[in-house]
Amino acid sequence: MSYPQSLSPPAMDFVRSDFAALTFHMEQCASAQGRWSATRGHLQNLRALAAGRIVTLACAAVIIGIGLAIAA
Repeated sequence: MSYPQSLSPPAMDFVRSDFAALTFHMEQCASAQGRWSATRGHLQNLRALAAGRIVTLACAAVIIGIGLAIAA
């Protein structure tokens, strides 16, 4: 028996696969919580803050260098 397109059973069960992916993610998160997890989080925040400042400083140095090269 053939089903109309809208009534045919789905080829893939998205709810079940999403649930499996969420379960895997939650297990990874639980295993990542260890002795150094807070320190690692603070270091990641510090690195993100420093990376933005380094890029800004590098761009300013390039602009100043171009300005000095044109003025000379």
